[in-house]
Amino acid sequence: MKAVVELTRATKRYGRIAALQDVSLALNPGETVAVIGHNGAGKTTLMKLVLGLIRPSSGSVLVHGADPAGRKGARVRRSVGFVPESVAFHAAMTATELLSFYARLKGAPCEKNKTLLERVGLAEAAHRRVGTYSKGMRQRLLLAQALLGQPGLLLLDEPTSGLDPESRSQIYETIDQLRTEGATVMLSSHALAEIEHHVSRVALLHRGRLIAAGDLPTMRRQVSLPSRLRLTVKHCMTERVLSSLTEEVTLMSRGPDWLEFAVPETSKISLLREVTAMPDVVLDVEMKHPSLEVLYHHLCAEEE
Repeated sequence: MKAVVELTRATKRYGRIAALQDVSLALNPGETVAVIGHNGAGKTTLMKLVLGLIRPSSGSVLVHGADPAGRKGARVRRSVGFVPESVAFHAAMTATELLSFYARLKGAPCEKNKTLLERVGLAEAAHRRVGTYSKGMRQRLLLAQALLGQPGLLLLDEPTSGLDPESRSQIYETIDQLRTEGATVMLSSHALAEIEHHVSRVALLHRGRLIAAGDLPTMRRQVSLPSRLRLTVKHCMTERVLSSLTEEVTLMSRGPDWLEFAVPETSKISLLREVTAMPDVVLDVEMKHPSLEVLYHHLCAEEE
């Protein structure tokens, strides 16, 4: 499978400062990859390299097999949709007028603009001036312009920043649909709890370096952080459950009818077998894996 985006030891320096250093990362067709990191970690620099807006100081960046900042850059960029973190639309223009304007700039047909506005939930507001739009509506219009020409690659820089829960949900629903249609999506976000259910893989940048990359189950195994297991048991039967367990676990807290353990990755399956073998005592089982936010803080702390 040929990568849609391929960075090989990509480095970008501004004088003595390395905004990005020796980053190697590939995005495959149909993937949604989240690029996460603190402010100044290099996320926006990475996106600018992929867009061809800047050139790497060393290493290489390829999009669809070509240099996005090279001679074929214009052709490459026509196959890319971009949603910046913020943009100022002309307030006096309508959504229909703006999409037509951007379509002409991109060399894309205007016939599907109405369908795009319907897709992002702006059909009823298509002929309203953009100056009357809420932030969520403007963000959805920004996503519509990124979808002009049916790009195979979408770069989304903080696409849900400052949005209300309903608008964020609509944005992620569109991202999920794009992935099922075969588009490749790279997004950056600080909303780690939101994105972990909408991405195929995660790339973690820290001070310009790529310190971890992979799907969440693989990253959890690599860092060996314990999961949390919460048991709901019959009243005053917690001691009986504790005395029956043979697996290595750490009791974190307990009540008269519940127990919560920290469970190593190696003991998880065996422990689940033990507790489910006590249906007369154990009423409910809830397993919580380390979240993306927990992984992020752990990996950054290790790097420091």
